[in-house]
Amino acid sequence: MSKIALVDDDRNILTSVSMTLEAEGFEVETYNDGQAALDAFNKKLPDMAVLDIKMPRMDGMDLLQRLRQKSQMPVIFLTSKDDEIDEVLGLRMGADDYVKKPFSQRLLVERIRALLRRQDAIAGDEAGDAPVEAKVMERGQLRMDPLRHAVTWKGKDVSLTVTEFLLLQALAQRPGFVKSRDQLMDVAYDDQVYVDDRTIDSHIKRLRKKMRTADNDFTAIETLYGIGYRYNEE
Repeated sequence: MSKIALVDDDRNILTSVSMTLEAEGFEVETYNDGQAALDAFNKKLPDMAVLDIKMPRMDGMDLLQRLRQKSQMPVIFLTSKDDEIDEVLGLRMGADDYVKKPFSQRLLVERIRALLRRQDAIAGDEAGDAPVEAKVMERGQLRMDPLRHAVTWKGKDVSLTVTEFLLLQALAQRPGFVKSRDQLMDVAYDDQVYVDDRTIDSHIKRLRKKMRTADNDFTAIETLYGIGYRYNEE
C-alpha cells in the first residue's frame, strides 16, 4: 500500500481527496501547511507527495526545495487555474507533474498511479533478472543505472527525479536520433494523462541544469527547434 502525503490549506480538498485516495487503496496523510508536512517528512518520507503551491507558514515551492535537498520522491503540484508561471517554476525546481484546480479527482488518481508505476519501473525487480531497459547504460561520459536510479556524468553523481531520469534514458538510448516532444510525452506519461509541450520543455531545461552541476560545459542534449530533442554522445 503506497503512502501519499496530501498537503493543502483547503480542508474541503484534504477531506474529499483523501477519501477518494483511500477508496483507491492508498494510505493517506494530510497536512494543512508546508511546515507541518516538512516536520513529518523529516521523520519518515511518504512514497509520494501532492502539494498545493499557495499555503501559510511554508508554501509548496519552499517545501519542494527542502525536499529536493534529500529526496527525489515523486511530487505533484496542485496549482490555481491561471498560475502558469508557478507551474513552469515548479517543474524547473523538480516537481514531476502538476494538476490545475479545479480538478477531476479521477485525473489526479491516474497521475498518481502513473508516477508510482514509473518509479517502480525504474527501481525494477532486484531479486530477478533485469529487463533490457533496466541494465546499466553507458553513453560516452554518461552512466545510468535504472535499478539504483543512479546517474553519473564524468564520474560525478547527478540527482534526477523519476521523470527526468526517464527522459534522459529515452534520449540516450539512441544517440543522434531525434525524439519528438510527443514521443517524449509517451515515455514520461501514460496515454490517459495529457500534458502540453511546455511541460516537456520545462523538464528538459531542469535536466540540463542538473547535468551542468556536474559539468558546466554539458551540451549532450540538443534542441532541434520545431522538431524535438536528441542526445549527442560525447
